[in-house]
Amino acid sequence: MSPAPRTAIGIDLGSRLTKIVRVEGGRIADALVFDTGHDPLARLPAMLKGLQADAVVATGYGRHLVKGSLPCSAVTEIRACARAARQLAPEAESVIDVGGQDTKAIEVGPRGFGRFEMNDRCAAGTGRFLEVMAAALGYRLEDFGAEALLADRPVQVTSMCTVFAESEVVSLIAKGEGRRRIALGLHVATARRVAAMASRVRLGRRTLFVGGVARNPCMVAALRDELPCDLAAPERPELAVALGAALIGLEEPAAH
Repeated sequence: MSPAPRTAIGIDLGSRLTKIVRVEGGRIADALVFDTGHDPLARLPAMLKGLQADAVVATGYGRHLVKGSLPCSAVTEIRACARAARQLAPEAESVIDVGGQDTKAIEVGPRGFGRFEMNDRCAAGTGRFLEVMAAALGYRLEDFGAEALLADRPVQVTSMCTVFAESEVVSLIAKGEGRRRIALGLHVATARRVAAMASRVRLGRRTLFVGGVARNPCMVAALRDELPCDLAAPERPELAVALGAALIGLEEPAAH
């Protein structure tokens, strides 16, 4: 019997960003984040150079692309996300993952995951939606949430379609509404959409919030207001799925 791997690499090739995590002794030893770009495999070999591990596991929408070009196994984002949640917040009974192009809500148990819901056919409620709205308001994406939190009240936004919402933002600005109020209204509307989807699974008492959007402080605050449970976000939420893949690599190096 071959010895259990002591180190593993998780590669989360997402629609917007690619995340690489190397785990050693159950902890993150190295982490890299870079733009996926139009050629997802172009930068991957250079980014992996110098990173040694006993097992490599790919996940994310491009996991099969990675598996076809590198000696590794592949697991679904759902499984990797649930595994990361058990590591990052063992008391969590569910996890919400809001990424660049999709949103997921997953029931988490001590042995794996249960029911899950996904929104992957519309940009509403995703990082892409917030990115477009930030640009429409003239904010840098990294400042969008902090600026929204400075508003005294939200402006109601009626459309969550990215195209229509952008037009609505332009119209609200023309009517003299403040940018921060519009920004807060967009965050509240997004949080309500995510919460509505998440309500279709059993959230339990505590939910972990991961994905790049969990770095946005206004989204964390708005989602807390909408959910009937405690919500926590880890320090590096964008690394969670890659971390889960690496942890699966430690436990099941031949996982598919």
